[in-house]
Amino acid sequence: RTEEVPAAQQPAKPQTQANGTDKRNTVCSRLQKWFCDKFGEYVEDFRFQPEENTVETEEPLSARSHCQLILTVVFLICLERGAKPVTNFVKNLSALSDWYSIYTSAIAFIIYMNAVWHGWAIPMFLFLAILRLSLNYLIARGWRIQWSIVPEVSEPMEPPKEDLTVSEKFQLVLDVAQKAQNLFGKMADILEKIKNLFMWVQPEITQKLYIALWAAFIASCFLPYRIIGLAMGLYAGIKFFLIDFIFKRCPRLRAKYDTPYIIWKSLPTDPQLKDRSNATVSRRVRVINLFLQTAASRSYVGSSAPTGISKDEDTSRFHTTKRGNFHEVFNLSENERPLAVCENGWRCCLINRDRKMPTDYIRNGVLYVTE
Repeated sequence: RTEEVPAAQQPAKPQTQANGTDKRNTVCSRLQKWFCDKFGEYVEDFRFQPEENTVETEEPLSARSHCQLILTVVFLICLERGAKPVTNFVKNLSALSDWYSIYTSAIAFIIYMNAVWHGWAIPMFLFLAILRLSLNYLIARGWRIQWSIVPEVSEPMEPPKEDLTVSEKFQLVLDVAQKAQNLFGKMADILEKIKNLFMWVQPEITQKLYIALWAAFIASCFLPYRIIGLAMGLYAGIKFFLIDFIFKRCPRLRAKYDTPYIIWKSLPTDPQLKDRSNATVSRRVRVINLFLQTAASRSYVGSSAPTGISKDEDTSRFHTTKRGNFHEVFNLSENERPLAVCENGWRCCLINRDRKMPTDYIRNGVLYVTE
């Protein structure tokens, strides 16, 4: 039997429940706001994004003679045929790292980590090499075996064109030669980056490699080989199967935390170093020209001085380094002073080839260099 509740006490329970709900909503909103403020940027970095298939801009084919062009095409065809198994293996290996086949990559990851943990990584690779050679022997004997250790990635095959015009054949030759040029350019960039890494072209990058080599050397002297091999094997497996997969799907995360990728991208090639040096020289030339134009314009303003000042007196104030005159002429702050090497100024002249009058063609002045 339910007891009767007075009418005055009936609305109290819904009000209590409403107050409790409002408090919980307020606490949840505050926690959500605090979490977004603290970790919102990292959550945005961890969002998976589809891998962009960026099309690399191909450099235009450089001018060559017909003999060089034919030799380049022939060499590229030979190189492509000889390196095709290696390039296919690299593509299939990258497909294993990208989890192109989820089951194959998962099985390979479990087998590899188990072998590393029990110290069987090197025997496993040797056994796989022996197995691959055995399969190649059976294939050479006529057996039809289509099994690969890594998942094969099929590429779309273009239908061959039978009847080609002369212009189409010539364009095909140019395309092949352009591919050869771009391929050799990439190889040269890789070798130049490695060379600049070891030649201390950018000391802050080479210093990291130097410290890492010292740390590896000290660890190899004091730690047993089993621990070093276990650590290197675990790191290689985690990086190949997990870290690289996450970095490829999260470009923002890779640009922040993938140290080898950041170092490799920041390494300059020889053409980039040449461009930097040329930019530095051109910047210095522009600064000197700006100083010359400023000095010449000031001397031109000084030539139109009042009649009470003679020309010698007016130009003499360009040579003085007194506090008042120097800062008046150039409109500089009081703490800006010329360097000691040019305290009295360097004589200079501005040659304006566009002017026809002799008085405007050359204007003499004095150059000051401050800090």
